[in-house]
Amino acid sequence: MTEKLFSIIAVCYRMIFARPACFKFNKLLLELSMRGLGVKNAENDEASGEISFLTNMLKRYDRPVVLDVGANRGNYAKKIMSLAPGATLFAFEPHPATFAILAQNAEKYGFEAINCGMGADAGILQLFDRLEAEGSGSEHASVYRDVIEGVHHVSATAVEVRLSTVDAFVSERALESITLLKIDTEGHEYQVLQGAAETLARGVVELIQIEFNEMNTISRVFFRDFYRLLGDRYNVYRLLPGGLLPITTYRPLLCEIFAYQNLLFIRRDSSMAAAGVL
Repeated sequence: MTEKLFSIIAVCYRMIFARPACFKFNKLLLELSMRGLGVKNAENDEASGEISFLTNMLKRYDRPVVLDVGANRGNYAKKIMSLAPGATLFAFEPHPATFAILAQNAEKYGFEAINCGMGADAGILQLFDRLEAEGSGSEHASVYRDVIEGVHHVSATAVEVRLSTVDAFVSERALESITLLKIDTEGHEYQVLQGAAETLARGVVELIQIEFNEMNTISRVFFRDFYRLLGDRYNVYRLLPGGLLPITTYRPLLCEIFAYQNLLFIRRDSSMAAAGVL
């Protein structure tokens, strides 16, 4: 569509629909268009595009190495091991109650569970969770109290947890290649990447999958921060139910959407990038 044609359509649309009486209709179009852009498709793994991505990605590797940061009870890890039984997978979960369940799944499905979180620096932090989940752990636990009380609107409880860094773990295990670094840490994803600076600089990580959502309004990390950190070495995509949506240019209007979405970064010199978009 040419710029002139779009301008004509926009003017006509505005004349007809830019009025309070059309609010619900315009909101509906906005909600639907976000789904088409890979945002708010959180109903299940098929809708989010995660199963499509993992299925197409893992079949390209005989023995992928995966770091699952923010593994919770191990649902993501179980998917990986089911799709790629030969994978080497390290699952990190700091919450002690949640880790107990993760450890059981690790023994059953053949991956390694590690009772610590990841961040920009090693240390001890408070991890906040839903008060009603005290003693069992929930998937919403975060190092930011306001994620629990401000986003989820429930009372928070806290537990002290240990954090390490990706760089320290990679050095300790002498990992020379990581197929996939998955990070789902309820707003703390950027700090995990900061703690992986040396690993990323050496080109060790081929693929990075992170969740970006309203929790980033609490941690005050923008899409732009991820784009600036990784965009010069990685191609950027959103997961769609049936493929990947390339994000070739940073535009705040289309990028700074603080709602559930999975972002994928593919290293430009990787075999995956050479094979083309999934």
